[in-house]
Amino acid sequence: METIPRIEARTAPARGEESILLVEDEEELAAAVAEMLSSLGYRVVAQTSGVDALDTFRSAPDEFDLVITDQTMPGITGKELAAEIVRIRPDIPIVLCTGFSDAVTTEGAKGIGIRELVMKPLMLQDLSAMIRRVFDKNGRTS
Repeated sequence: METIPRIEARTAPARGEESILLVEDEEELAAAVAEMLSSLGYRVVAQTSGVDALDTFRSAPDEFDLVITDQTMPGITGKELAAEIVRIRPDIPIVLCTGFSDAVTTEGAKGIGIRELVMKPLMLQDLSAMIRRVFDKNGRTS
């Protein structure tokens, strides 16, 4: 008797309508992640400069429901950006993405207001679940 390989059923990625400020200095990656998030229904403002992202946030801090930022960027790190954003609006959830596991610890990240620490590469299913988890912890539902 031949065994038929079992295929794991994956649930559809979680969707939302919130507004996200995405900060990623690699243009292609920023565009790809912004497209992923937009395909899930989110309104996305993508910035490839941490300094520009901070200016964007300062000009309209209540326009964003979530900030997703890369850690390693020229000019300002993701941790530094997060600290500045939290000074402006302490309730904003921030997700820090990094490709280096020792660049920042979970405890250190949470100490400056970062809600989630995510390792790259970002996969659609994982990213969508993490975003919903952050919003659910923050009392938001789509």
